[in-house]
Amino acid sequence: MSTKKQAVKPVKKVPKPRAPNAADLKRHICEQISDGVPLQQICREPGMPAWRTVYGWMEADEKFAADFARARELGADAIAEDSMRIVDELPERGPDGKIDPGSVAHAKLRAEHRLKLLAKWSPKKYGDKVQTELTGAGGGAIQVASTVTFVMPPQRDEED
Repeated sequence: MSTKKQAVKPVKKVPKPRAPNAADLKRHICEQISDGVPLQQICREPGMPAWRTVYGWMEADEKFAADFARARELGADAIAEDSMRIVDELPERGPDGKIDPGSVAHAKLRAEHRLKLLAKWSPKKYGDKVQTELTGAGGGAIQVASTVTFVMPPQRDEED
């Protein structure tokens, strides 16, 4: 028996397809973000870059970073409007014509989740107003006591 070595064909590396136009991709991403679509969902679309790549683009391109930030602001408004739409929808009814409580709870969860995210992402615009008040003992005014002590400077010799 003779052992012959079979020729192994070299595996050709298929080059990773590059974006036809990064500017078009950046524009598309900003449009989707401004519509309230999450970045990771956009990046799962065919032909779209990984979400980490998008963050790399933001670090390298100040204009894209500014456009993306503006799109995020618009996207927050779109998400707020989406939560209003969810709440305004008529609840589902069961076969007996009664409102399905599970449907109501699900809609409430969806709307509240969006609003909580907005409050975290943009607390000045969508967060609860936080006000801090200081009061003294028994809820009264704060008492301030100050003590002033005068100190005489050391006496100097007239030669100094």
